[in-house]
This record gives sequence, C-alpha cells and structure tokens, in this order.
Amino acid sequence: MTSTEEPTRLYLSGRAVTSGTTIDEAVLAFEGDRIAFIGTQDEFAAWPDAGAYSEVRIPNGATLLPGLVDVHCHGAAGADFPSADGEAAERAIRYLHASGTTTLLASLVTADRQEMLRAAEVLAPLAERELLAGIHAEGPFLSSARCGAQDPAFLTSPDPDFVDELVASARGQLRTMTYAPELAGSDALVEQLVSHGVLPSVGHTDADAETVTASIEVAVEELSSAGFDGYTERATVTHLFNGMPPLHHRSPGPVAACLQAAAQGQAVLEIIADGVHVDPATVRMLFALLGPEAIVLVTDSMAATGLADGEYALGPQQVVVSDGAARLADGGSLAGGIATLLDVVRHTVESGVPLEQAVLSATSVPAELVGLADEVGALRVGFSADALVVDRHLRLVSVFRDGLQLEAIPA
Repeated sequence: MTSTEEPTRLYLSGRAVTSGTTIDEAVLAFEGDRIAFIGTQDEFAAWPDAGAYSEVRIPNGATLLPGLVDVHCHGAAGADFPSADGEAAERAIRYLHASGTTTLLASLVTADRQEMLRAAEVLAPLAERELLAGIHAEGPFLSSARCGAQDPAFLTSPDPDFVDELVASARGQLRTMTYAPELAGSDALVEQLVSHGVLPSVGHTDADAETVTASIEVAVEELSSAGFDGYTERATVTHLFNGMPPLHHRSPGPVAACLQAAAQGQAVLEIIADGVHVDPATVRMLFALLGPEAIVLVTDSMAATGLADGEYALGPQQVVVSDGAARLADGGSLAGGIATLLDVVRHTVESGVPLEQAVLSATSVPAELVGLADEVGALRVGFSADALVVDRHLRLVSVFRDGLQLEAIPA
C-alpha cells in the first residue's frame, strides 16, 4: 500500500476467544494492519465507522482467535533454523505463519560455535523484517546429563565472550537463552543476559531444587532491576519435564523448584502439549494448579513439521520421524516436535483444559515474554491485525497477519 492509498477495511463476525474470555456474537474489524474494532455485533452496529468496512464471510459456527505466538520453534517445512540459509528459513517462517503461528522466535540448538554465530547472522535480518519476533538460543550452556537431543560434543560452561559474540551476530534480536543453572558461572551468565535484554530460561538441567530456586531468584532480581520496557519480570523454564530429571518425592529436583516458582509468580513454564512430550493428564493438572498465566504453550517444532515421516536435521543432529514422534537417529531422545502451535492448542483442549485458558497460554502469555504484550497476542484495538478463524474442532479455516489473509494450511 502506498501513502496515497486508503488502508483496507474489513470485518469478520463470529464467536471470539481472546484475553481469557469469550464474546459469543463478536465482530472483529481491521483497518490496514491494525485492529480497529472488537466487540459485540450490537456494539458494531452502533459504531459510527461500521459502514466503511466490508465483511469477510466465514463459516457458521466458526471462532476467531488471536494469532498464536510460539517462543520455542526450530523450523518447519523441511527447513532447520539452526542450519538453514535465509531462503529456507523464510520458507519455514511463512509456513508457520500460514499454519496460525503469526508470531514466533526462531530457536537455535547447541552446535559448533561458528555455526551458531552463522545461524544468528542468517536469522537476524528476518527478525529485522518482522517475519520473526527474534531468536532463542537453546544452549550451549546445558547439562551433559540432560542434553536430550542437544549434541554433547558442543556443550560447555558459560562463556561471556561467546555470549557477547552471539548477541552481536544476532544484531540485537536475541530474545531468550536456555541455560543449566548448576554450571559454573551461571549467575554471572544470567546477569550478562539480562544486561543485553535477553530473557534467561532454565532448562536441560540436572540441578537439585535448591540450585534451580536460587538461579530463578537471581534471574527475577536482575529482570526486576533492569526494568525492560514491556518485558516480563519472570524467568522462563524451557519445556518443563523434558530435559530434566523426573519429580520424585525424596529428590524433588528442578521440576518441583520450577512449579513452586511458577506458583509464586517468579517463572513461566513452557509446556510441549503435543500429546507426545507430556501426558494430557499432566497438562490438565498444570493448568488446574497454576492457571494459564503461568504456562506458555510451545511446539519445539523442527524441520519435519508439516511433512511426512522420514529423516531430518536438527542442527548437527540427525533425526528420524516416525508415528508422530521425532527422535535422534540412534533411537534415543525425543528431538523436538512436529506439531504446529494450533495443534498444541487443540491437544490442550482435548486434555480437558478450557479453550479460553489454552488460547491465553498460546497468545498473550508468550507475547509478554518477548516484550510484545502491547502489540500481539490479543484481539484488541490498536494491536496488530493477526487473527485465526477456526471451526468447532479447532481446525484452521483462515489466517490473517498484519491484516492480510494468508493461504491457510489446514491441519
């Protein structure tokens, strides 16, 4: 659109779910790339500007959702963010946008340091073009005992010089980093990350509960004192349960510490609720105990997302996808997910979580984590015109990003 053209004005009518609530007979109106109206049909009829908007017909019984926000995602459509070139990475991003994830971080994995720097350099321009909301580094400062699909050959203790290099290669687009709090130098790492505007995320850890609690407290103190504009003052936890020892009543470990921190408002817990990584009953229990504001739904998706079973890459690791699960080629650890975030929302609802709560944990909660709480993640006037139309089975019908209708990719 040129400066002389009028912005496109359109509206959709249907049930809307946003910000933890439902509007049964709603109207959502876009003016260009912004939301101009959200409210009931009666309120829209009384709105003085209503006559200037054209209706986009959607199926009867459809539901409007905010565009979904994924803060842990390694790729899709055959492209692996940790190793892709710019063209392949953009292909994966556009696939994910069309699947309903209109905002996402591109996640790196532990790899050769030069390769991690190269990947950050490739992804930074895509974030500057606002195709991405930034970059997430999963490693390399992780526990070798709980490395999962991370290549142990490249794991290391916190290195301030490498952090500075990675931040520079990402051109200010590094948003979050996963680290193991038991490693020497982790407190200094947390302080350094926060000083660069990077959110620390506990994960891939074999630490005891006391160590995790102490590290989260350091993170919260640093975040609070830094006062990032729009950012959360809570630490995050990378895919709770995965990449850490299981909870045991005589050895509570990181799971217990993270649950307590979330209950106290100090942490937000990533959950891969795809039906593979976490049992549905566990997902239901977490929402019942903690509420959706303490949970962020993620995919941990990798290159196989959207494609058939077969062999794929996850950074330096080879992965085999079979029967709905991605595992390292040696048949061991789970190696990311293959679900879209809308799939994860659907699985979460099927586990018994109310739709309003599942949507909140896939929209406004992750938007807050990456400093976009006033921009995306909700159907609110002035927000980015990102929305999904889904049917009664939560299957994708339409996607709008920045007010433009994309060719939706059905589940």
